Amino acid sequence: MKFARSLSTALVLTAVAGSLAPLPAVAQQQPTPSSLFSSGLQAPRGLRFGPDGYLYVAEAGKGGTYGPNDPTYPKCDQVPGPFPGPYTGAKTARISRIDHNGKRTTLASGFPSTQDVGGDLMGVADVVFMDGAMYAVVAGGGCSHGNPDSPSGIARVDRNTGKWNLIAKVGDWLKTHPAKYQSADDFEPDGSLYSAIAVDGTLYTVEPNHGQVLSVTKDGTIRQVIDISASEGHIVPTSIAEWQGDFYVGNLNLFPIDPQWARILTISRAGFEGDLAPGFGKDGQGYQNGHGWQERHSYQIVNSKAGFTTVVAVDFGPDGLLYALELCDDPTKPYPAFGAGKVLRVKRSGEIETVITGLDVPTGMTFGPDGWLYISNRGAVPAGTPLGQEAGQILRFNVAAGW
Repeated sequence: MKFARSLSTALVLTAVAGSLAPLPAVAQQQPTPSSLFSSGLQAPRGLRFGPDGYLYVAEAGKGGTYGPNDPTYPKCDQVPGPFPGPYTGAKTARISRIDHNGKRTTLASGFPSTQDVGGDLMGVADVVFMDGAMYAVVAGGGCSHGNPDSPSGIARVDRNTGKWNLIAKVGDWLKTHPAKYQSADDFEPDGSLYSAIAVDGTLYTVEPNHGQVLSVTKDGTIRQVIDISASEGHIVPTSIAEWQGDFYVGNLNLFPIDPQWARILTISRAGFEGDLAPGFGKDGQGYQNGHGWQERHSYQIVNSKAGFTTVVAVDFGPDGLLYALELCDDPTKPYPAFGAGKVLRVKRSGEIETVITGLDVPTGMTFGPDGWLYISNRGAVPAGTPLGQEAGQILRFNVAAGW
């Protein structure tokens, strides 16, 4: 039976599988040749190159032990148990800085991290730069995640000292600004923020569990850009990219895995007259779904491109084409399997082609100043697996070859 899952719950399925069975010795697909850039990371997620040329990586951390079973723990709403909750937390998430030789150092630490019963982790989910300043997407905070004194949200990080402060308490905001659709079996009271981008002095972040895209200003003002759940239901949007003023949002979709039914949605303002990104075309009327035609006021979904599976990151390459990172494309497994992650590219003709295969539960990607694609590999490896909690890698691929 098909059921809805949040991104965090999807990674839980990986965690449970990893704790019950050894990891396969041979990847499902022949891996694409790559270069190992860095290793020893703790559940790496989103990553970005900074103005200084160094690579900065968000890490979910190691979770903790504080949670509902502790007699001092305050009462709060929890994810419906017994799976994936209850969560236990601690301040073990961090941001790493990686130099040109792949050497890792800790830039900032002490972010809230949380772990569920299956070993899945949430902590720092993404890093983004805006006007020279660094911001972090903090996903592991909140009472429901075992961190009652550390809300989830957006933090500003000082790259010189590593000190950080939360400028927008998105987890608290969600409680007073609920999405139209709320999944009954995996609802996260404090949300499960996953990715962010900066556009024209404003941050835009995606909340997968509630299905919302939010904007956050430098002073911490939070606004809803669009409630994707209102028209699409619980499709678990995860990642966002921007092209000429329009947003492109990829979704994880439902579990068990149903190949090629995840999508990339084009989200535009009213009165859209420009060109969509290469390979996406232009419908000229709006996006039709089961709820009928959308009227264009504020931001609306104007295009939907299917043919993807478990999308966890989207980004535009130096060739102007959109790339999508997939957690796993193997429908034969009840959980995201090792060796089944891949990267797809949307050609100018609209055709979707595979450019990278054989990834191990990848969770984030970014293009570097050298034009290479950098990927957080083994980003969803849970505690208790043979690989351990510092199995995360950064791989790089020269996908620009032949352009």
